[in-house]
Amino acid sequence: MRGGRLGLVAVALLAVAAPLGLASAKSSTKGTSTAKALRKAKWASNVSVSVGGGKMTWRSNGIPNAGVLSEYAVPSGGAMGNPSPSNSHAASSSQAVKSQDYNFSITTSPRKLKKTTAAPLGAIGVMISGAVLFNPYEADNTTAALAANFTVKNSSGNDVPFIDPCNGHPNPTGQYHYHGLPPCVTAQVDKANGPSHIIGVAFDGFPIYGDRNIKGKQVTASQLDACNGITSKTPEFPKGIYHYVLLNVASPRSSLNCLHGSFTRAAASAVRRQVLYCALHTNKRFR
Repeated sequence: MRGGRLGLVAVALLAVAAPLGLASAKSSTKGTSTAKALRKAKWASNVSVSVGGGKMTWRSNGIPNAGVLSEYAVPSGGAMGNPSPSNSHAASSSQAVKSQDYNFSITTSPRKLKKTTAAPLGAIGVMISGAVLFNPYEADNTTAALAANFTVKNSSGNDVPFIDPCNGHPNPTGQYHYHGLPPCVTAQVDKANGPSHIIGVAFDGFPIYGDRNIKGKQVTASQLDACNGITSKTPEFPKGIYHYVLLNVASPRSSLNCLHGSFTRAAASAVRRQVLYCALHTNKRFR
């Protein structure tokens, strides 16, 4: 068993190592500094942010300031134990969300590359709420999370959801994360019928927004590139910037499928540590 587990960990690390390779600046286009906007972003009280030296350091316990549910439907044996999460392989848990010790370093001079990087499993960005963002999929990297929501009954006979109304939930190790637009987060920074403001930053340094453009009109998947990105004006960048848009849709377009910039070494290392941790604690293979 020990040798098998280590073998699976090696597979997991190799699978992630390639897409997280640092891209050459020669293949990039000149970016815009995000430092000023990130300093002014409305970070939650449980988030510590420092900006300087061409990077932002983000620290958090991972529990969103918008709150979490008292119970979540948790797949038995971990989400990776089933091809697609369902209520037939899940039970209610009141201890599903666990405090984390996040410390991520992200560039404030993002550069858009010609070649994109597939968004790996695990965290791909940080949010103003103190939680992290995952790609659109569950652990099989095929099932769109927001299209696979379900409920189970708790001991009192009440329905307990797999994914909460903020489009987030914990993974088997207790890491709370979003898979799409979190309405409870955008409500903290946006006004009704107004434009979206920064709600996070991807690990390549490009900002993350809700689904409203500078005029307050809803953005649709057809307006975005394959990574859910677009170059347009925002309240923080009136001259325009490439940024990612989260959508409230039950499909693979809800979150980032890829990233258009290069990872910082610190962010890439953090993702690898997440893969290693999950592999060790679930003894399951990432796809």
